[in-house]
Amino acid sequence: MSGAKTNERPGTRAVLKGYHMSATKARVVLDLIRGKDVQTAAEILQGTTREAADVILKVLVSAVANAVNNDGLNAEELYVAAAFADEGVTMKRFRPRARGRAGKIRKRACHITIIVARLDDDRLEVVRASRSAQVGASRARRVASSRRGRETTTTDEVSEETTLVASVEETTTPEEVADVAVETTDETVNEETTIDEAETSDAADETTEETK
Repeated sequence: MSGAKTNERPGTRAVLKGYHMSATKARVVLDLIRGKDVQTAAEILQGTTREAADVILKVLVSAVANAVNNDGLNAEELYVAAAFADEGVTMKRFRPRARGRAGKIRKRACHITIIVARLDDDRLEVVRASRSAQVGASRARRVASSRRGRETTTTDEVSEETTLVASVEETTTPEEVADVAVETTDETVNEETTIDEAETSDAADETTEETK
């Protein structure tokens, strides 16, 4: 067998000992992040619903902090070089059963270890390009969403104005418009008649004065 053993790989590590969970359940989650860069691994753990994900995320954060503070590495350049769970102490208990028998209960524990190391230059370039593409795509989605929101607001305003005009037109019927026109005409005729009567009266007064 060639290469270093899993527990002897170089890098910065963090270990959680005696966690009350079987190693089998922890390994299911550890398999998801092995070989991933730390940012991607953290996102995977945050989106995982298994109980072990929260604890493993804390171990990962501890390993990254050890690498930054103790070894002076950059957190953005790290990846999960190794992640494994070993069997811990198993507490044996029993459960009473029928006819004086007893059933075995095994309360298992495990030791979780995560080792982080620096990415090589080629893979680091790939990771950075992927992150840049994700940032650009996220920004494009935000801009598109903002534009759709503004267009929706403008459409709603136009719809409200159209509805208001339509309601006014529906409220004012042709009969009401005709009645208003007739009333206006009657008032104009009455004013003209009053003016003619006043002029006739003034002319009669002038004629009377001349006769005298």
